Amino acid sequence: MTKTTLAVKAFISKQDCKPLTCQNLEKAVEAICCSEQFKSLLLSLINSPAFSRELGAEFAEVDAVKGISACRKLRSCLNLSLSSFFGVSAELFSAFDKIIGQEWYKFANKIHSSELGKIKLIDYLKNSAEGEFYQDLAERLVKENPHAIYPTSSYRESRGYVESTPDDQTIEAVMRSSTFTSIKVIDNSLDPEQLLLRDMYISHGRCVCLVDQNVESYFGEQLEHYFDYHGIKLEKLVYRAMEVDKGIYTVEKMLGDFKNLGVSRNEPVLIVGGGVLADTGGLACALYHRNTPYIMLSTSIVAGIDAGPSPRTCCDGFGYKNLFGAYHPPILSITDRYFFKTLREGWLRHGIIEIIKMAVTKDAELFEMMEQAGPRLIETRFGTMDCEADAEINLLSQKILGAALRSYVAAEYDNLYETHQCRPHAYGHTWSPGFEIEAGLLHGHAVAIGMGFGAYLSLRMNWIDEAQFQRIMRLISSFGLSLWHDIMLRTDTLWASQQKIFEKRGCNLAAPLPKGEIGQCGYLNSLTREELDRAVAEYRLICREYPRKGLGIEPHCSDVGLEDPSTVAHAPLESASIDSQHLSAV
Repeated sequence: MTKTTLAVKAFISKQDCKPLTCQNLEKAVEAICCSEQFKSLLLSLINSPAFSRELGAEFAEVDAVKGISACRKLRSCLNLSLSSFFGVSAELFSAFDKIIGQEWYKFANKIHSSELGKIKLIDYLKNSAEGEFYQDLAERLVKENPHAIYPTSSYRESRGYVESTPDDQTIEAVMRSSTFTSIKVIDNSLDPEQLLLRDMYISHGRCVCLVDQNVESYFGEQLEHYFDYHGIKLEKLVYRAMEVDKGIYTVEKMLGDFKNLGVSRNEPVLIVGGGVLADTGGLACALYHRNTPYIMLSTSIVAGIDAGPSPRTCCDGFGYKNLFGAYHPPILSITDRYFFKTLREGWLRHGIIEIIKMAVTKDAELFEMMEQAGPRLIETRFGTMDCEADAEINLLSQKILGAALRSYVAAEYDNLYETHQCRPHAYGHTWSPGFEIEAGLLHGHAVAIGMGFGAYLSLRMNWIDEAQFQRIMRLISSFGLSLWHDIMLRTDTLWASQQKIFEKRGCNLAAPLPKGEIGQCGYLNSLTREELDRAVAEYRLICREYPRKGLGIEPHCSDVGLEDPSTVAHAPLESASIDSQHLSAV
């Protein structure tokens, strides 16, 4: 075990718990904070290798993974309010011992509702009986570990070093940055008994929330009730979030709202919605203060599996998908399948492709689970409708969501800034960005076409055999997703898309395709115009052998009640014609 895990275990076993039941909160906090056990734990947390793989492995070894996030936050615990400190500490202790953790949660709740909870931990410690020790510690940390004493964010850390010539006319600098996020699959996250969101916002006293207009119509009152129940002020900003709204001017409007509300640099914005709002809201947070944290509560499959936890925030530009953006992951991403109950089948269908892409390129077991579940995922809204709690599809849905997220996050976060193009989660996204908007397709259907075509390219190159190719095609088709659209006949469009991707990927095509076995992938780096045209013509004939001749069910945005994105090409702000009704927050 690391010094950190040993220190937590030692504190739990040795710390006197009597203060937790003391009616006088001031005496209770004093007794806790002036103990030697507390001092030892605090120093261990501050000095813990918070971002190291070794620390995570140690937590996993003692079955305390749920405490890793809390441990990392507590490295800058001196800057937390007493309310936040005891709340996060309770989360940490609970991962090691649920019973003891519950006692600390009860104590934290008392602190939450008291004036004492607003005091910063370091300020309290400086005025305690051990004040001299903590004053010296604070002064030492300014030089040795400034992240621990004056953090801008508990979720990021940056370090660097320089080398220079004797005359300082040439200086070479290296910068290293670390960040972390938590990804959780939770049912009924807006049930007041679910405390995850409460614990994230109670110390701030309010929650600034971007919410999708459609989500607001179904869940707006529930959202308000949740925060009202916990005594947290909700500042709700309602945005329409269709593909046609995914322009830079929407992002600018969000920035104006943040400014008007005085969002601070350490105050996480809550984003409640699907993929479009995740992309635009996340980009606005990336730009505001250059680093405003946000929490993503995903209400769609696309967001829950892909856009929600993704560090790639973005908006469309000049008729091209996701041309503008920044790398800015959420500090917490929540996938809650109970939001799926209100989704049209067409919206569910197009989101499922984000799971299939990870199954094909990263996880053979996930692929088998998708074959086993089939269209029941859509019919039961991922096990939330028309089935018992112990029904096979309910349990299978939970496994599918978790496995898809694990595969996606592992691939995405190992290459946070896209510094290389070996990206399995980009399967299906090589040609689709260039024709998705022009064809007015839902994102999932455009990607599905790209995946089917990519699988055929793999077959032509003998990267996969006929049986594997058929399994991929059948799985995509079984959900009513598109294998074909006549936009593929516009070979100039496809070639232009390939050239654009070549530019975007640093003069590499690097198209991820299935290779070897399902669950593995390779990268195609060269495809001539002639080869592309010939492959498309051959693929067209193959698609005709599948149900609906390869066409998808409700493949277009207009088919599911969304505006046709082909009618909008996001121009620069000064020349854009902006519909204030569509862009303004309600």
